[in-house]
Amino acid sequence: MELDILAIGAHPDDVELCCGGTLAKSVKLGRKVGILDLTEGELGTRGNSSIRAKEAQAAAEIIGCSRENLSLPDGNIEVNVPNRMKLIQILRKYRPRVLLIPHFAERHPDHVHAHHLCREAWFYSGLKKIETTSAGVGQEAWRPHNYFHFMQWQEFTPSFVVDISDVYEQRLEAIKAHKSQFHDPQSKEPRTILSEKSFLEMIESRARYYGYRIGAKYAEPFYSVELVGIEDVFSLRSFKG
Repeated sequence: MELDILAIGAHPDDVELCCGGTLAKSVKLGRKVGILDLTEGELGTRGNSSIRAKEAQAAAEIIGCSRENLSLPDGNIEVNVPNRMKLIQILRKYRPRVLLIPHFAERHPDHVHAHHLCREAWFYSGLKKIETTSAGVGQEAWRPHNYFHFMQWQEFTPSFVVDISDVYEQRLEAIKAHKSQFHDPQSKEPRTILSEKSFLEMIESRARYYGYRIGAKYAEPFYSVELVGIEDVFSLRSFKG
């Protein structure tokens, strides 16, 4: 199945936290969407690989998208040829038009390495002389038309934001599907930054802030290295003060 959008995160829940609303809105608009987690999140303080896999699938069902896991080692996402080839196989399998990936300036080393791995795979996937197979069949070269960075820990000046007001509750439900990771007053697991009640409040505040900037209730920010063009200036939205 070919995809319109493929969002790639280093760990299960990264994508939902950063661009889950954009994915849910895209599904609502009839687009085919997928998530690729690079690791199983096995080094996370709370939960384990099995629990997180079930939560990730539940979140994908809430969004209405497909999901795969590349099962690279958590805490050790290496930017090397074998990993790049694995990711190229995925890009050629699904042939997405748009990639949503981590930003290059991030707090977590896995997120930084994920960015560089995605960026390299995006480019080399378009080279015909790099040969890959899927189920024993040769794959055609494919380079997604665009890739955009979603916002994680570090903030940046967005190139554009997506109004997610009409799917915000769906996005929140998908985030909370990863229940081992977030605030639960009954949990006996160790406390983490993510499990603090204030963490999801911060996530909501960010969505409200970027929504406010364009006169919407909620929005998600993205950064583009390349210049972004539009066909009609009247399709732009901005704050109406």
